[in-house]
Amino acid sequence: MSAFISGATGFIAQHIVDGLLKQNYKVIGTARSQEKANKLMKQFSNNPNLSMEIVGDISDVNAFDEVMKKRGSEIKYVLHTASPFHFNVTDIEKELLVPAVNGTRGILNSIKKYANDTVERVVITSSFAAILDLNRFNDNSLVLSEANWNPVTKEEALSNPMAGYCASKTYAERAAWDFLKENEGSIKFKLTTVNPVYVFGPQLFAEDVKNVLNTSCEVVNQVVQSTIDTTLPVDCSGQFVDVRDVAKAHIAGIQNDNCIGQRLLCSQAAFGVQDIANVLNDNFPQLKGKIAKSNPKTNAVENIGICQIDNSKTKELLGFEFIDLKTCLIDTVSQIVEQKIIGLCEY
Repeated sequence: MSAFISGATGFIAQHIVDGLLKQNYKVIGTARSQEKANKLMKQFSNNPNLSMEIVGDISDVNAFDEVMKKRGSEIKYVLHTASPFHFNVTDIEKELLVPAVNGTRGILNSIKKYANDTVERVVITSSFAAILDLNRFNDNSLVLSEANWNPVTKEEALSNPMAGYCASKTYAERAAWDFLKENEGSIKFKLTTVNPVYVFGPQLFAEDVKNVLNTSCEVVNQVVQSTIDTTLPVDCSGQFVDVRDVAKAHIAGIQNDNCIGQRLLCSQAAFGVQDIANVLNDNFPQLKGKIAKSNPKTNAVENIGICQIDNSKTKELLGFEFIDLKTCLIDTVSQIVEQKIIGLCEY
């Protein structure tokens, strides 16, 4: 039986595909075009355990019908990673909300219609954005866990792209859990969601660095592209997790029975933009003296007011240590320096 992964060409998804192939799963991936599908196949050396299908606009609630009709009898696990993540939008509802919600409802309904007898586990890539109340991000008395939900209203969602993105992840995840309740007794698959914070880390394939400037790692790019005279914004901060750990969490979602029915809040630690500058100055002599100065006395935990995360439940469920910020940044920026370009990650 196979694992099906939507949006297989994405930053996080490529690492998931890699992990599955290394564990000898047969993988069916989707891409939005034949060109992207061909590129991924080539990058994975035309691995015989990997095949690709084309799924276009996931705003169409029936977008996954054809592939589920065609391949559903082969599929035991579904990992749904496809969802828009960008802020350059003119119509928040059409470009962010509708694709996220319809893509989620659509793939679950397609499973129900065409693969209900074979699919046993579904893992959906959600986000910390579905947990965080943006209005309280800087409230350091607030402790968020897997139990929290973003209370964003439709009016707030349409007010700006950032709120729109957070709402898209919130509404899409709620749609998934609601689908389970509405179809209790008529579907057999179990659901897990993965809710990562800022996702840093290296591209799976170094060649992609030259073409990629993903939204989540703009804060890292900001430091790599800075000059010695740059004053880093003290309020630029958040929580991070390494992409390789996010991929492992997705795979745990199909392997670990303890993850059934759970939201996996993936976060390693808080960071401030100065923390990033400190690591890069200390570990990249070719950047030191050219980028923003190191200031070891400044870090996110002590000087920046941001909400706190308690994901001890997730860490216990997953049972592995998350990659620390230093290791993550060294691996990420080493790849950029080697390619002599700037470009990174995803939220």
